[in-house]
Amino acid sequence: MARGKAVYDERAIQTLDALEHIRLRSGMYIGRLGDGSHPLDGIYVMLKEVIDNGVDEFIMGEGRRIEISRENASITVRDYGRGIPLGKLVECVSQINTGGKYNDDVFQFSVGLNGVGTKAVNALSCDFEVTSWRDGRFRTARFQRGVLDGEKKGRDAAAPSGTLVRFTPDSEIFPAYAWNEEFVEERLRYYAFLNAGLTLNYNGKRFQSRGGLADLLAHEMGDEAPLYEGVHCSQDRLEFAFSHTSNYGESYFSFVNGQYTNDGGTHQSAFREGVLKGVNEFAKESFSGEDVRDGIVGAVAIKLQDPVFDSQTKSKLGSTDVRSWVVPAVREQVALWLHQHPEQARLLVEKVKSNERVRKELSAIKKEAKERARKVAIRIPKLTDCKLHYDTPRGKRREETTVFITEGDSAGGVMVQCRDVYTQAIFALKGKPLNCHGMKRDAIYKNEELYNLMRALGIEDGIDGLRYNQVVIATDADVDGMHIRNLLLTYFLRYFEEIVLKGHLYILETPLFRVRNKRDTRYCYSDAERESAEAEVRGAEVTRFKGLGEISPGEFGRFIGEGARLLPVSVHNLGEVGRCLDFFMGKNTPDRRAFIIENLSTEVV
Repeated sequence: MARGKAVYDERAIQTLDALEHIRLRSGMYIGRLGDGSHPLDGIYVMLKEVIDNGVDEFIMGEGRRIEISRENASITVRDYGRGIPLGKLVECVSQINTGGKYNDDVFQFSVGLNGVGTKAVNALSCDFEVTSWRDGRFRTARFQRGVLDGEKKGRDAAAPSGTLVRFTPDSEIFPAYAWNEEFVEERLRYYAFLNAGLTLNYNGKRFQSRGGLADLLAHEMGDEAPLYEGVHCSQDRLEFAFSHTSNYGESYFSFVNGQYTNDGGTHQSAFREGVLKGVNEFAKESFSGEDVRDGIVGAVAIKLQDPVFDSQTKSKLGSTDVRSWVVPAVREQVALWLHQHPEQARLLVEKVKSNERVRKELSAIKKEAKERARKVAIRIPKLTDCKLHYDTPRGKRREETTVFITEGDSAGGVMVQCRDVYTQAIFALKGKPLNCHGMKRDAIYKNEELYNLMRALGIEDGIDGLRYNQVVIATDADVDGMHIRNLLLTYFLRYFEEIVLKGHLYILETPLFRVRNKRDTRYCYSDAERESAEAEVRGAEVTRFKGLGEISPGEFGRFIGEGARLLPVSVHNLGEVGRCLDFFMGKNTPDRRAFIIENLSTEVV
């Protein structure tokens, strides 16, 4: 037997109880762990799972208010629904596949149909407490890391019915985390948009909505004025709203039973199809889908018994039966709304016809760009692809792939040597890309570098062809690198906004300094980290990495491997995108220079 080789026999087989499995494989239940710096990090999923229970009560007509508070790391959520049945309180928060949401009469439309949500919160919390009030009585159960630590029950005639959950995420699972108030408030704001009539109070702030998804679109568009008053329809199982802007592409916010389906799914596809059919029915035309939908900002929410999601994190709906009723319902309501609002309908049809003209003009430019690229090279210049794209059918395992967009052959060469050849691709830019702010869409087809980037990503005919799950901008930590980063961000935000909205775009953070002596090596991402490392690593040599190409392949591998620092690119709302691009990439040079000088805290080395 080879030295150190693990023995695989009966002793290697382990059986874990449910909560142990949640702690050991937490990503299966809450997705990414994270540190609280991203709105999809695990602590926010835990908060969502608890609030969902109160929202489910509201949907069933029980309780119109949810109280949420945070004290340091601990969150408390109190709803005023029916309360968990006292005799099953412990089982409902600690035993997998136990709960009332399997009963369609008790919970008709619920996200948490798998009986896992609150159990996962319990298992991943160092302290967890639940109290239920029903019919003048209460019961409390306390847990530590999923293990029951005490119970109490009795009478409390003055307390309204409902459930209270208090939890503190476990630092053993989340080694370093912090709650971001902005993320919490945005999540609560969405709950209000999706549940008109529900009030959520959080640390003195109130979140309510009367207009539902119409309010959501107004919030998301901000100062970005729609081209016409938005279409809005609200029914028992279906609500949708949409309008058009002067931006490119399509942007959607889709939900199932209140769950934000970040990656869309069958309900979003059915909504898009219904909008197309409704517009064509009203206009008595045969407009193409891309002409009707270019520039659209839409939201759709459905209520569904037994929804089928692609994963535990429920980011994409897979239920195939929704099309049969969503498409005709959207078609009918869109056509009806357009007939009832003739002036708004005129503006919408004008927008669609304008899209059609632009598309026909652009098709010749696209054809010319494809022919030019075909003459230059069979393969896409500067792209070193990953093997996964050669070994599997298109799109089948896209979620495993990453492409790094880097500057120049030097950095690209280093990354090619140390990447995971199976899942990681490298696209090396020739130099600074075109500043395409304020330009029409034809500019990126006429520009060779930006067109090649489109080809590399598979988005030359739209983002449905995106070949990689993660698109990572990897530029040098200097002024030129920052400029290139901003130019690329402008490119994506102006023409391919949905790539950002769906969470595919990232910034690679690489170390600025290496502090080392013969015994120890530290990589530092800020001046503060460098100063701390210099104090701890005696007699250290300090190296400042000005360019990615200066880092050896042996070192660079750790920065793009499992522990890579990938900062997600996100926007608070669509309206701020235009303002930011105008300010940072427009012609207001004096204002921008004044802002940079005023906010410059450290000298760029």
